[in-house]
Amino acid sequence: MTDKLKRAQAIIESIYSTTIGNSSNPASMSFYQLDTYRFFFLLAFMQEHFEGSEISQEYAISLVPKKYASRIKRLQVLKQSVQLGYINEESSLVDKRRRIYTPSDSMTNDFLDMTESVSRLSDSKKVS
Repeated sequence: MTDKLKRAQAIIESIYSTTIGNSSNPASMSFYQLDTYRFFFLLAFMQEHFEGSEISQEYAISLVPKKYASRIKRLQVLKQSVQLGYINEESSLVDKRRRIYTPSDSMTNDFLDMTESVSRLSDSKKVS
């Protein structure tokens, strides 16, 4: 087997076993792994947050291409995330009508734990 194929298999195994294949996933990560749109939304939302972007409602629902979900579904996922406490919603200091979204501390920790697990598992597979 080529080295490229071995690395690809290690990455696939790492992602699968620490995401949808992980029965001990925290509720927040399980929520975002229910379908493709949610998972892409999670990745894009966290990336924007880590880059320091201010995430408004329109910006949040535009993070994933429209072909993955209707506008209604994108809004529903955002609102569900807020209701479940995974994402915080606050009024903008500049315009009180505008909503700004940030991940909750628990969601950030769950996400970092998940990515760390993927990284550790992938690294250990490279060694073997």
